[in-house]
Amino acid sequence: MTRITPRNGQSGFTLIELLIVVAIIGILAAIAVPSYQNYTKKAKFAEVINLTQGYKMAVEACINAEGVAVAGNATTCAAGGSGGVPAAPAATANLASLTVSAAGVILATGQAAVNSLTYQLTPTVGNGAVTWQVGGTCVGVLC
Repeated sequence: MTRITPRNGQSGFTLIELLIVVAIIGILAAIAVPSYQNYTKKAKFAEVINLTQGYKMAVEACINAEGVAVAGNATTCAAGGSGGVPAAPAATANLASLTVSAAGVILATGQAAVNSLTYQLTPTVGNGAVTWQVGGTCVGVLC
């Protein structure tokens, strides 16, 4: 019967192999962290955008009820006005304020967590339909 003897050598990783692994992890982290932060800001700003959707439908209903040819003439479509647009909501963790002007322009401002960016919807009436133009400081960044 033969006897199995262990090798007389050291085993493990060399210092250079460990340094290469640490460098690769560092590079991946340098790319992943900013991407993750941008993703979380977009997710938070989605709440600001979603809160405008109910007001968007209410302004469209107000404009249709007023029978105006141009949305800028809809003077009763302000939030809390006689046109049926609800009053502005209270601030949330991501929404600082939301206003609806008499012309139906919706302006939502985010909290500092989303860089205080704004999201603006401006209604235009054409061919019997209301179309919305998106504006604000979020265009090209988070919306």
